Amino acid sequence: MNLREMNWMQVEAYLEADDRIVIPLGSTEQHAYLSLFTDAILAERVALEACGPLGIPVCPVVPFGMTPRFLAYPGTISLRTETYLALLEDLVTSLHGQGFRRFVFVNGHGGNCPIWSSLSLWFEKNIDCRGVFHDWWRAPETWRIVTATDPVAMHASWMENFPWTRIAGIAQPDEAKPAIMLEQLHDVTPEMVRIRLGDGNFGGRYARADAEMHAIWAIAVEETRRVIAAV
Repeated sequence: MNLREMNWMQVEAYLEADDRIVIPLGSTEQHAYLSLFTDAILAERVALEACGPLGIPVCPVVPFGMTPRFLAYPGTISLRTETYLALLEDLVTSLHGQGFRRFVFVNGHGGNCPIWSSLSLWFEKNIDCRGVFHDWWRAPETWRIVTATDPVAMHASWMENFPWTRIAGIAQPDEAKPAIMLEQLHDVTPEMVRIRLGDGNFGGRYARADAEMHAIWAIAVEETRRVIAAV
């Protein structure tokens, strides 16, 4: 269930039988020739498709995350750690006050991962609640099929190139870009990151066949569904 398509009375009725809710976490950042909203699109879509048969509500995706190293690419928006933590704490506090007790964060952006160690403290204080942080793209079964499809799977490469993350009228390069060593992006300015990355793809092919991408997506949805159902 998509929370944006529900009214408050429907949510209240849902809470009479269940206290789970899913919160997709994304980012607005450069993804080479793909949408700046790629991480948000994928996190929200996998959450909605996973929750469909379960009847569990899905919050609108949080479209901003922590991505300071891409700030030299126009359109990238990054939150400070303290800002992001405060936002997520306010979000779960609001929902907790209404009766939600089990929270699944479906994360689509690697830069958001460090927030969980801080956000988990909120759950330690609210012992009647449970929180799960799920990186959908690198969950075990999903990552297994990704690397079996193509071992060079990196940021802004083919592994994020789904029909729903492409920009209409924008062609993808038909080539494989040499992979960058991630150490080259550590402790450098956003301007230097842009110089070293160029278009933003970390390495690998820009696109693969849609049939391969749909096969990966089907496993990601099923794996995410199992995580949510088990909370």
